[in-house]
Amino acid sequence: MTVTPRITVSDGRLTVRGRTVLTGVPDNVSAAHAAGAGLVDGAFVGAHAGEAKSHHVFTFGTLRDCRFLCLFRFKLWWMTQRMGVSGRDVPLETQFMLVEVPASDGDGDDAPAYVVMLPLLEGQFRAALQGNDRDELQICIESGDKAVQTDQAAHMVYLHAGDNPFDTVTAAVKAVEKHLQTFHHRDKKKLPSFLDWFGWCTWDAFYTDVTADGVKHGLQSLSKGGAPPRFLIIDDGWQQIASENKPDPNVAVQEGAQFASRLTGIKENTKFQTKPDGDGDGEQAPGGLKRLVAETKDAHGVKQVYVWHAMAGYWGGVTPTAGTAMERYEPALAYPVQSPGVTGNQPDIVMDSLSVLGLGLVHPRRVRDFYGELHAYLASCGVDGVKVDVQNIIETLGAGHGGRVAITRAYHRALEASVARSFPDNGCISCMCHNSDMLYSARQTAVVRASDDFYPRDPASHTVHVASVAYNTVFLGEFMQPDWDMFHSLHPAAEYHGAARAIGGCPIYVSDKPGNHNFELLRKLVLPDGTVLRAQLPGRPTRDCLFSDPARDGASLLKIWNLNKCGGVVGVFNCQGAGWCRVTKRTRVHDASPGTLTGTVRADDVDAIARVAGDGGGWDGETVVYAHRTRELVRLPRGVALPVTLGPLQYEVFHVCPLRAVVPGFSFAPVGLLDMFNAGGAVEECDVISNVGGKAMALRVRGCGRFGAYCSREPARCLLDSAEVEFSYDADTGLVSVDLPVPEQELYRWTLEIMV
Repeated sequence: MTVTPRITVSDGRLTVRGRTVLTGVPDNVSAAHAAGAGLVDGAFVGAHAGEAKSHHVFTFGTLRDCRFLCLFRFKLWWMTQRMGVSGRDVPLETQFMLVEVPASDGDGDDAPAYVVMLPLLEGQFRAALQGNDRDELQICIESGDKAVQTDQAAHMVYLHAGDNPFDTVTAAVKAVEKHLQTFHHRDKKKLPSFLDWFGWCTWDAFYTDVTADGVKHGLQSLSKGGAPPRFLIIDDGWQQIASENKPDPNVAVQEGAQFASRLTGIKENTKFQTKPDGDGDGEQAPGGLKRLVAETKDAHGVKQVYVWHAMAGYWGGVTPTAGTAMERYEPALAYPVQSPGVTGNQPDIVMDSLSVLGLGLVHPRRVRDFYGELHAYLASCGVDGVKVDVQNIIETLGAGHGGRVAITRAYHRALEASVARSFPDNGCISCMCHNSDMLYSARQTAVVRASDDFYPRDPASHTVHVASVAYNTVFLGEFMQPDWDMFHSLHPAAEYHGAARAIGGCPIYVSDKPGNHNFELLRKLVLPDGTVLRAQLPGRPTRDCLFSDPARDGASLLKIWNLNKCGGVVGVFNCQGAGWCRVTKRTRVHDASPGTLTGTVRADDVDAIARVAGDGGGWDGETVVYAHRTRELVRLPRGVALPVTLGPLQYEVFHVCPLRAVVPGFSFAPVGLLDMFNAGGAVEECDVISNVGGKAMALRVRGCGRFGAYCSREPARCLLDSAEVEFSYDADTGLVSVDLPVPEQELYRWTLEIMV
């Protein structure tokens, strides 16, 4: 019998189901019960201080001997993961904790409980967690404006407990949604349609040197090889900017980032203007962006075009010079002030530059006009959405504007209102935005970049990237659909990145230079019509990986699970060798030669596999598992594990298909397109039907190539759109395969019948 978990604070202890999580809880800390439905309870934690200040650090209690996962901001812009067992392992700027509470001796329940800790926004204050060398868990609250002070907070942290870690995280965020009423869960948001199309981004291909001709060449290059981009991001480099101040020679400025530059107009720059008609050297005519967007759609088949801009307009904001086009937005120079938690983790050279040069900040009362006019112009050019970058800069500019929460919310409300007016497909990607100020203020935005960038020239970054996107998604995926970033198809780590994107439930897009493509790899991701086989959920680490450290412990493989409509998928990655270091305050290689590791894969690694098993809940747990790289098909009894061995920077993708009994002596499981990374994404329906010859499995599938399924005995016939087709059958493995031709229609679905 499952006992309803309860969270209490009394006698200096915080307990869950009577099991101690924190000891030494001070008298100034209290918990307000927040009962939920079903098998979970929640509580809000508050505290009071002796004086009003803009920044407080409260002791929450001592944490020892509980495994946990932290997600914390290692940079101003981005989160990453940290695992630990005691308070000293909790980094500064922790915005999410998932704690595994082990069973206590004699409590009659051997199963662990899970507790989610969510530091919140309360009024004008924002909370974060941190630890110290005494193993004390602390709660830091701050306003970001010395004039905004308090001596207490009643709802600083929300705690939620349950039996399933993923369900508990979802329940916690939905409880906070109801409490704050300032944001919406991902389930309530409209997902933009670009997610299901293959894309190309100009950033790594050209950086800020992007031109209209470069955009067209990139699209042509991919299309000619059979991977047509249907989604395009024109990244940084298209705007009108000027550098009004030369950087201090003593301040480091990152190569490629225009931190000293500010926006001077909302239209495209001269690189994107249309050349004049005739042979003369006259001035360039306006309308270049509109013509370029029309050409990408008419001549290159692009469905959605997004363009980049920073939250503040550009890296350095907008020009505050009087008499310019920006004057109507009432800009003024502002100098960022960062949270002590952020600077304590990793100082940022962007902020070092802006703290000297200042940022041209559009006044919060005019930001609706600024976004509205910028986006209206882009929409008039045929643009479908925006990638809004450098978002967390806004939290540092709260002084004089009511604090970090107030200014962040003002900017996000204005941004979302403008996107709703100009881009009806909810066309917005949020980037460099991993602060809870934004997450708990986002009512509409549905796509969020999941981690720091893909760095093509940094060999140490690739394992770090895949691990970070997976763990960050545990939290971010409750708010928005995580975007795991672009990558290069022609790169030593391309297959590693491609496999991760295929199972992440994320958009799939590359940033290849024209002519530099691996089309063999892209054919594992992209169908000839430019669609992708996107998994159904945000991809997250499997339950047995939540508290291990697959980047640093030298022993663990990372497993990421997701669902398709008729099966599940598990990607396994060797991510060992590099990670963020709290001593050096940077990402570093800690093992230059990580070893080969062995782990196991089980059907129940797909945590929600029963959802797609069918048969009214009568599934007995038996599955068929297909390995992408080894091409092995295995029938797996309930509870049995498959071994997997991977060297450094290696991966494998397993397709997990519930086995269905069709008639006595005949069992069936669909696999999908055998040559695609996410094979099972091709299967959209699978039903048992009766026909003239008896029983058959009827499938709705999309795509082309080699389609595979498991049959316990050789089928009698196979029909494709009612026409009989040839098939092959391997009696040793039970694999039946059919060749699906390239459909003549975009988004075409085949009807495949496999007859008993």
